[in-house]
Amino acid sequence: MNIVLVEPEIPQNTGNISRTCAVTDSVLHLVRPLGFSTDDKHLRRAGLDYWHLMDIFYYDSFAELQEKFPQGRFFYATTKGSKYHTDMRYRWDDFLVFGKETKGLPQEIINANTEHCIRIPMANDARSMNLANAVSVFLFEALRQNGFPGMK
Repeated sequence: MNIVLVEPEIPQNTGNISRTCAVTDSVLHLVRPLGFSTDDKHLRRAGLDYWHLMDIFYYDSFAELQEKFPQGRFFYATTKGSKYHTDMRYRWDDFLVFGKETKGLPQEIINANTEHCIRIPMANDARSMNLANAVSVFLFEALRQNGFPGMK
């Protein structure tokens, strides 16, 4: 699976997500600008000693990522999605796209991809889920649907 973080802001979240990518053999794609340095001690600490177990790629824009993978299937995590994350049928090479912690995905990305915008069910008064937790929820549903490829 491919995890895409568009303009992530909190190094600890990205570090935790990188560790999740490492243990699931998923690829992490980071879209700039990042709200932290990739040398940040909090980022390294949260990823622990898993950095060598994963592939991580950087892009200057979301459009650059899309251009690199023109045949890729992208699903967009947003509280504005009309479908639950469990309603979709994922393939092992899909891209799960997440926005920044404070604002989510840019509205133009949501507007251009409404059919592929998905959400996690939450209580009505809840604003959103922690980014690292949300990535895990989406990712493990996609992996479950694919029979947890390469995992024991």
